[in-house]
Parts: sequence; structure tokens; C-alpha cells
Amino acid sequence: MEQRARVCVCVCVCVCVCVCVCVCVCVCVCVCPPPPPPPPRVCVCFLAFQLDLNLIQFFSEDGTGRSLEIPAGTTAREVCRSLALKNQCLDDSCWALVESYPHIGLERSLEDHEIVAQVQAGWGSDCDNKLFFRKNYAKYEFFKNPVQFFPEHMASTSFDTNGTTPHSQIIQNLINASGCPEIQGYLHVKDPGKKSWKKLYCFLRPSGVLTLEPRLIFCNIQEPRHLQCCAELSDSNVYAVVSGKKIYSTPSDFAFCIKPNRTSLQKELKVFCAEDEQSRTCWVTTMRLFKYGTQLHQNYHLTEQRRSYSTQTTNTPMRNISDNTLVAMDFSGRKGRVIDNPSEALSAAMEEGQAWRRRSSQRFALGSPSPCQPSAFTSAIHKTQLWFHGRITREEAQRIITQQGLVDGLFLLRDSHSNPKTFVLSLCHHQKIKHFQILPVSEDGSLFFSADEGHTKFSDLIQLVEFYTLNRGPLPCRLKHHCTRVAL
Repeated sequence: MEQRARVCVCVCVCVCVCVCVCVCVCVCVCVCPPPPPPPPRVCVCFLAFQLDLNLIQFFSEDGTGRSLEIPAGTTAREVCRSLALKNQCLDDSCWALVESYPHIGLERSLEDHEIVAQVQAGWGSDCDNKLFFRKNYAKYEFFKNPVQFFPEHMASTSFDTNGTTPHSQIIQNLINASGCPEIQGYLHVKDPGKKSWKKLYCFLRPSGVLTLEPRLIFCNIQEPRHLQCCAELSDSNVYAVVSGKKIYSTPSDFAFCIKPNRTSLQKELKVFCAEDEQSRTCWVTTMRLFKYGTQLHQNYHLTEQRRSYSTQTTNTPMRNISDNTLVAMDFSGRKGRVIDNPSEALSAAMEEGQAWRRRSSQRFALGSPSPCQPSAFTSAIHKTQLWFHGRITREEAQRIITQQGLVDGLFLLRDSHSNPKTFVLSLCHHQKIKHFQILPVSEDGSLFFSADEGHTKFSDLIQLVEFYTLNRGPLPCRLKHHCTRVAL
């Protein structure tokens, strides 16, 4: 009897379970919506993301390189910031990416807003083009010192048909982004596929480079029907020519080129040659303004905002110092006074240099080696500085300074080739590079260095550089920026 009851209970339970299941199934069929679509596959999304990345290699001046995987929309400014941080460099607006065409001798700095992947996409598959990570102090210098970049005899405006607009007004329009100077002057022009050069009077307009018929040069006629289009700026970029005499047989070293974006064939390039560096810089800078216009002003203002923000966040904000705001001071008495006499100012600078020398002598007197017998560390301490470039030639020094921007105060120090025991200070002033010998001077058994024939002496080159960073002395300007090389 117990067994029967147990079986019946089990059967009832099963029936109940079956009934419940059936009811549940019916409810589900009637109430539940259709099943949702399957979720997207994770691997497909990952592959799509990978396709938006570009592996690009960047080079430094010493030949070292670094590959970066960057998103497709990365700008040149963003890449410079990434490379500066990876190499523990100060991230400032002077870093630039330089597009180089070695086989045709062309170089240009990418603008901060340009997309790096798009620039590389315009290269051929079998080309030897490179992107260099380099300083370019002249990138926005024409906004800070426009008079030096736009000479009065070359600049005019589109509304100034009689040449009556003051040069100061043209410069002010440029700074306010309300206009762009139109440039005119003589250029040596080489037609594509030809070896001969022609000297033509050229005009730079937003449409491109125009030339005036030779018979009308002295007639002061500039009507459009008399002008011939020599090169268009649309869908083109302007490049500086490297080794122009060797590759293009240029009349001077100040050549530039307008290259169409669609090709890098030498026969399709339009090469121009100016008389001097100031003229070439003026033409190239104005072409940049015509091509990018307001975008260049925005890039410049963004860099100034970043610089201002970084200055405000530091504990010791730096003051923007120019040569015009510096005056010579005499602190020999109880209170300082401004020196107006140039001869007296030079004498004060010499006395300041002697004070620096006395302070260095006091350091030697406190237990360090004697100046007359400097230690190996003291005699070679300058080799640890970024501004010292070792035993390079004068031509190499000029090339480095030119590449990093011909701005006032850009300098480097190097060993002298003509005299192994001396050094040379290579300094840029007014877009010209000058070289000053630094001679060793012995006094009372002590060895010093001097850039003014012994009038101002320093115990090492570091003190000399620090002094002329604050004082112009016999130099044409103070030392402001040093040429540097970064190993990627």
C-alpha cells in the first residue's frame, strides 16, 4: 500500500510539471516579441579600427628613425607633440615635420594643421621621401617681425594700384589678418624641361606667379592682359631647393620651387631663383599666406595660447624680452642708472664679464682644480651642451642654421677647422649667418675664453654662452635660440 501511494504521488507531480511547462510555453509564444538580432562580431570592429591606423617612420638629423602608428586624421602638430614627449624634449611651437624629396632636392615644413597620412599618401610607392623631425624657429616669425620678412621695395596690396599705401599699413593689415601683401621683383625662372635660366619681373597674386612682358617692364603697366601666368598655387606646394647649383644649375643658392601635388617628376617642376635670402624668404612666406590664409593665423594664435597657458602654469613665468626693451645698466654705485652712451655701455658689459670671471675664480679657490690646469671635466664640459656641434665645417654650420630657421639670435658653437685650439660661434642676424672666433686667452697663468680679443674673458664656454644670452656685447644681437639635434 505504501508503494502504490508513492507511485501515485510521483505521477501527479509529473503531470503537474507537464501542465506548468505547457502553460509557460503558450504564454511565451503569445507574449514575447521576436528574438533580437545577433550582436555585432567583435573581430569585425577591431579590424575596422586597425584600418584607420597608419604606420609612418620619422627621422632625425643624425639618421636615426622612429616608427609611429597614428590615426588617419592626425595633424603635423599632434605628431610633433608626441615625438617631443617620447624623446623628453620641451614641447613648443618650434618643432616641425619636414617633408624631404632627396632625389630632386626639395624640402618644406608641414603646416601644423596638415594631415600627415594624406601627405604620405601623395608619395609614390618607389620614392625615397622622408619626414624629418626638426626645429623650425622661423615657422611663425613673420607674424612677430613682419618688417624683416616683407621688404618695402617688394610688398604692396591688391587695392594699392599707385603704390601710395604706407608700408606700415601693409604690415598692420598682415598682422590683423585683413590682408596679404602682394610681392613683386626680379626672379630667375627655369621652364620645365629646359636648362637655361631667364631673368623676369614677377608678380605674386592669389592665383599664382605672373610675369610681365619684357618690353613693358619700364612702362609701369600692370594690366592683367599684359601679365602671363608662370605657375599656379592651387593644388601645389612651395619648397626650398637644397643643393640647387648641383641639381638645377641655379644662378645662386637662394632657389625655391612650386611643385604640383600630383607628381614629383623633375620635368614638371617650376623652379625660381632669387638674388638673396631675404627675397627668397619673402616669396616663400607670401605663398604660404596666399595658400593657407586665415588658417595660418589660427595656427599662430593657437601656439601663442598654448605658450601663454604653459607660462601661467609654471611657478616662475618668463617675460617676453626683445632687444628693444633691454637697456644697459650700471650697478657699480649705490643705485642703478640707465647708460645712454654706447661706449660706456660696452665698458659696463666688459666689467660684468670680469665679474663673472672673478666668481668663477672663487669657485676654483674653494678646492676645485686651478684654472691654469683645468681638469678633463672642465675642459670638455661644453661637449654636453645641445648648442655645441663638435667638429663640423662652416658650410655644415650654415646648413644647420638655415634648416632650423633664419631668425635673429639662432646660434651654435663648433670646433674651428683652421685652428684646432679655438672655437667658432655661428650666429644668425638679419637672415645672414656670421662667424665669430672664440680664442683661448692666458692671463696670470690661467686659461680663459674670449669672443672680443681678450677684453671679456670666461673660464669655460658655458659661462660665455650664458653671458651673451643676456648681453649683446660685440655681437650683432643676443643669443636667443640654439640649434639642436634630437636622436629618435
